[in-house]
Amino acid sequence: MSDSSTPLGATVTPAAPDGFVMPDFGHVDAPHAATETSPEAALGVPAGPRKMAFICSKGNLDMAYPALIMGNAALGEGIEVHIFFTFWGLDIINRRTNADLKFTMTGNTAMHMPQLGRVHDGLEHRSLPQGLGNLPGMTGMATRMMKRQMEEMEIPTVPEFLDLLQASGAHMYACRLTFEMNKIIEADLHPGVERVLSASDFIVVTNGAQIIFV
Repeated sequence: MSDSSTPLGATVTPAAPDGFVMPDFGHVDAPHAATETSPEAALGVPAGPRKMAFICSKGNLDMAYPALIMGNAALGEGIEVHIFFTFWGLDIINRRTNADLKFTMTGNTAMHMPQLGRVHDGLEHRSLPQGLGNLPGMTGMATRMMKRQMEEMEIPTVPEFLDLLQASGAHMYACRLTFEMNKIIEADLHPGVERVLSASDFIVVTNGAQIIFV
């Protein structure tokens, strides 16, 4: 029962258990702004009150969208967004590949089909057998199905999403190691990609940012 002396609607802070000592985490400073002499300024990093950094390491269709959607949402909240495309994630910003990313059932234990609920109640929540992904044509069928679902939800294609992010002010980078390893040229990259960065430079660029690895 609540204490009758506590005003209605007031926030009550629970008492700490006997003997509990709050650890001293020290003083947490806000991320510092880029000064003229800082490494961030040397790389042309704009100063902002809050940053989010997304690292895209996978090039499947279903793995391309999480960072693009979250990055767009963050931009809508006025957050500074940086996206680093590395290893297979470079396919997302490669104009020779990003319109034809694939979705495969193989290795995806969460794959299910909402349409199966029309056949029998509950089937829409059952994972499809992994072996189906190895059948000829299944990757193409699964990719078409996912693209159709995205279209019905009015979600832009990957190239369109990159255009949207560029127009909204997202900072996008290609990983130098992957870029050189795969013999990609800058002309192949989406025009919204600002530069090809090393991992070390990306760490400098995203100083103080929340990091999300996809």
